[in-house]
Formats: sequence, C-alpha cells, structure tokens
Amino acid sequence: MSFAAYCVFCCRRIGTSGPTTKSDLQWKDIRKISKLTGSLILGGFVFITYEVLALKKLLTLDTQAVQQEKLKSYIYVNTVSLDPSESQGLTYKTRKELHKIVRKILETEAKILRRPFDEHFSKFTEDHERALWILLKRSQSEDRIVRLQAVQQLAENSHWHDYQYRTVAQACDQRTVIGLARSKDIDLRFFLPPPPLPKVKDVPNNFSIRNELVQRKKKFFLHRQKKLLLLKDYAIEDELRLLLVSLPQTDLEQCVQYFTSLALRESSQTLAAQRGGLWCFGGNGLPYCETLSKVPSETVELFCLQALVQHSKVSTHCDKIEANGGLQLLQRIYQLRNDSAKIQRNIIHIIGNMALDERLHSSIVRAGWVSILAEAMKSPHVIQSSHASRALANLDRDTVQEKYPDGVYVLHPQYRSSQPIKADVLFIHGLLGAAFKTWRQQDINQPLDVKAFEGEEVYSECWPKTWLASDCPSLRIVSVEYDTHLSDWKTKCPTEDHRKSIAYRSNELLNKLRAAGIGDRPLVWVSHSMGGLLVKKMLVDASKNPEMDKIVNNTRGIIFYSVPHHGSQLAEYSMNARYLLFPSVEVKELSTDSPALKELNDDFLSFAKDKKFPVLSFAETLPTHIDLGIGDLIPVEVNHLNICKPKKKDTFLYQRTVKFIQDALARELGS
Repeated sequence: MSFAAYCVFCCRRIGTSGPTTKSDLQWKDIRKISKLTGSLILGGFVFITYEVLALKKLLTLDTQAVQQEKLKSYIYVNTVSLDPSESQGLTYKTRKELHKIVRKILETEAKILRRPFDEHFSKFTEDHERALWILLKRSQSEDRIVRLQAVQQLAENSHWHDYQYRTVAQACDQRTVIGLARSKDIDLRFFLPPPPLPKVKDVPNNFSIRNELVQRKKKFFLHRQKKLLLLKDYAIEDELRLLLVSLPQTDLEQCVQYFTSLALRESSQTLAAQRGGLWCFGGNGLPYCETLSKVPSETVELFCLQALVQHSKVSTHCDKIEANGGLQLLQRIYQLRNDSAKIQRNIIHIIGNMALDERLHSSIVRAGWVSILAEAMKSPHVIQSSHASRALANLDRDTVQEKYPDGVYVLHPQYRSSQPIKADVLFIHGLLGAAFKTWRQQDINQPLDVKAFEGEEVYSECWPKTWLASDCPSLRIVSVEYDTHLSDWKTKCPTEDHRKSIAYRSNELLNKLRAAGIGDRPLVWVSHSMGGLLVKKMLVDASKNPEMDKIVNNTRGIIFYSVPHHGSQLAEYSMNARYLLFPSVEVKELSTDSPALKELNDDFLSFAKDKKFPVLSFAETLPTHIDLGIGDLIPVEVNHLNICKPKKKDTFLYQRTVKFIQDALARELGS
C-alpha cells in the first residue's frame, strides 16, 4: 500500500509541474482505469479470501473416514454449534454486505464491457446453501427430536438443486438416509446409486456344479446371443447354489433343511426339464408335471430364493448370508430380474428378515439397498410396496420401536408421520388367503377396453391400506400372513403338519405380534374364515399367559367375516374326497365333528362373555355354521370369498365395518 501511495504522489507532482499535454491526458485515462481495476481486484481478493477462510472454518472433512469408506463415497461433516444467533451475528451481516459490494462491482464491470450480467452467480444464495448444511448437521445431532425435524425438513423441501441432492446423498449418515427413504413422496435423487457389484466369480473346480455347467454349455450354446443369455442365467443359478451350500447345514429345523435340499435338487434337474419341455416335481403326495410357461432358470432361482427366505428366518444364517456376499448377489438378481415381480418380492422378503438383526444394518445400507427399497416403496402394487415398507421399518430404529417379523406387515402408516398412532387394527386372513389379496376390493367384471368414468373410484388392491387408512389416519393397520393349503397333494415340508394346526399357529403368531407391539395400544381384530378361529385361539391362549396380558386387556372389539365357529361344509367336502385331495391339517380341523373346534368355541364364549368384548359377525346368506352366539350377526348377500371384499367404499359392508371400529375405539379416536 505504501508503494501505491508513493506512485500516486509522484504522479501528482508531475501533473502540477507544467501545462497539461496530450500525454498527460492519456496518463489520466490510465489512472482512472487503474483505480477501477484496482478496486475490483482488491475487493474481489478480500471477498474471496474471507469466503475461503469462513468455509474452511465451517466445514471440516474427516479425511481418514473418507479413506476408509471409499467404496461408499460418503463425506463426513463434523457437527458445529447449532445456535442460530451465532450465524446471524456480525459475521453473517458483514459477509452479506461484502456480497452486495461485489455484486455492484460485477454489475459495473458488465456495463463497461457490455456483456450480460450472470444472475445465477451473483445473487445472494448464502441462506439456501447454509440451510442445507445446517440441516445435514442437525440430522446427525445427538438430540433425537432435532434429528427427526432436520430429516423432515430435508425431505419436504422441493426447491433443492440437483447438485444439492447429490451433496446430501454423499454427506448424510446411515440414520438420515433411512429416514429419508421412509419419508412420503421422497425424491430419489437423495440416494446414491448402489455401488458397482463385484465381478461374477467362477465356480471352483472341486464342485460338481462346474462339470454340469460345462456340459450345459456344450449342448445349448449354439448361437452367440443365446449363449450370452444362458451364461448369465447359469452364473446366477450356480452362485445361488453355492450360497445355499455355504450356509450351516447342521442343527437346522427340518423344514429349512427340506427347502434347501429341494432347491439344490430341483436346480440339478433343470437340464432334464429343458430337454423334455416339462417341469417335474416329486412331493410327498403324487408327483406331477407342469408345462413350462417361464424360463426354467427363473423357476430355479425361485426355488433357491424360497430356500433363502427360510434361512433368513434364522439369525445366525443371516450372518453367513452377509459374510458370503449374499447382499450383493441378491442385488444383482434383483436388477437382472426386473421383469419378475415374484423374484423381486422374494428378495425384498429376505432383506426384510435380515433387517431384524440390527448388527446387519450397516452392511445392508453399504450394499445400496436403501435406494432400492425407497424406489420399491413407490410401486403402485401394494404387495411390492408393503414388503419394502416392512424392510425399511425394520431398519428405522429412530422412529419405529417395534420390529415386524416374517409374515407381519404394516399397511398404515408406511411412512414416517407426525400423526400420533392411537390404536391398532389387526387383519388376519383365512384358508388360502393372504395379507393383501384377501382384503382387496371385490373384483369388477369390466372389459379391459372400457375406461373408468371421470371421478369414479380407483380400484383398491387392499381396502384397509387405502380406504380405512384414509378414514382413520390415527390407526396403525397391520396384516398377518401365514401359509395354508386345502390338500397335501402338492409338495410341502414333510414335518409341517404340527406347524399347521391352530394351536401351533396361535403360539407362533402371538410371539410375532408381541414383537410388533400388538397389545401396547387399544386393539380391534378383523378376521375372515379360519382366521377368526385363529383369533379366538390366540385370545384364549393369551388369557392364560401373563406375558400376553396386554393383548387381552387392550382388545376393544372383534369382527368376524364368515367364520365357521361350528365347522365348515368345505371341510366336509374335502374329507369325503380325502383319497383324491389328501386334505390338509387345517381342513381336517375345520370339520363339523372336530372336538378341538367345539372345545375352542366353548372356551372363547366363556372368556368373551366375561370380558364383554364387542363382537360383530358378518355371514353370507348361503346355509353355513356361522352363528357364534354372542354379538351382532349380519347376513350379507355375497359368497364366502367376497364377504370381506366390499364392492365400493360407500357400501353397507364397509361402512358398517368402519362404524364398528370407530365405536369400539371412540375413547381413543375421539370425534
């Protein structure tokens, strides 16, 4: 600065020593330009220096953590003070004023040089940028309330730029990314794409699989395109088989062992199936064959995945699945089989089971499954989205205290919500039913080319998830799924007979429901067909078990849809055809002369009258053994299957159901 002052002083002395000449005028022009340029350079330099120092103070990168987590591409931001007064003080105001000065300089420069003024780089965006980083820091706060509010604000702000979404994807921690995935209508740009999958490993020489693979290649690789497709299928099939072989084979439940053996056996029979064009099974009943309607390799994968579902129910086996690269293998299959909803559903089923173990959460997140689950949550198909919802709920330990075991699905709320949950409604299906399809809207016989009228109700794949959740948003709606069969003719686990009895299912489901928090809030049961018998058995058993007292004490009402309290004619038909159909355990228990059924009904009546449970029963108008002997019995002109499937939201069947739930929970739901 002293040198610049000396130069100015000399120039002034020269200027006053004599008359003004042409060269003096040129020097004055140069001096004016120098003043302007110097101020620009000096002001810009001061501003840039201050910004760099301030940014350096604001952000501190943990380079060691970055080095350790290269594969995840995460950037870790250390938390700083969240006191708003600290960021809104003199420093903040000074930076804002400096920004205004630089803006004026840039505007002047643009006018002199006659070029457009770039508004994007010149306007004060500090508030927006600062908000992003403040929210990121708050999302990692030790205070749970602060964390949840920050994640909610990140998710609800729809004005982030594309680069800001990428910033969040790289900088957020595990809890934040799971919270974002469970936020309604979340932008998928918040999530990093899954990391590159490892290359397909060759099959070791000491496996008989390799020899079989070579034989297949010689026989079927006739054309180049077909060859590439088969190579991909065989690699996946062989990796699945190797994964199954690597899992513990001792001290297994007989059913898990059976399904594993079945998957490996049917895998090796693919070649025979391809030769003959038939897919053959050998079960405990009669062997049978089905004409192939799908690619054989896809069927083999389904066998292996169903075996993995059984293994994923065992905690120690989940550790082995993760250690042997199962998360990456399942992700590869998920991406390659994007045309098979059933395969993808089985894979998410496995991930949901593995997520029950909190030790595996970091591995699941690192493998890139959160982004896949967040996308699956947006599926219009209720089965797909509900499987993804269950997996994410099991991962989310910040807002979900309960865990959802295998076969227990939350239909509402599936996302994080500020709406407090005041009560639970639990749906239990019957024979040949399922957690979702049993509770769908009654099928509409309408030609495919006929479009719905404007304003017409959209068909509901699961009315508890859509209609009931809309009418009673403060309810948690849960649906249970378990396997049932009419006949033992088809392939099944040879040791499963005792597992299909009502007594066994009652004990198994009670433990799962307690893990899911059933009994912690007021509760209404909704059941169809055999599911009603299961509800009665669970309540009777819970009343005898002090650990299950909460379920009994918090029960506020029960709805029975066509429950055969005294036996079923369907069961009688199956017994008459037992030599052909091999009636299953559950069908035998439904026969009218079943002593277990009579004992259950007597025990429940005595128990329910003592507790004075409100009961609502719906019965089809066809002759059946429906009357329980307590509560209201309402006959409905529908058949057994459709009695729990309302035609529309405004029909008597649905409206009466909602009224019963609201009346039973009036104290909790209020108006």
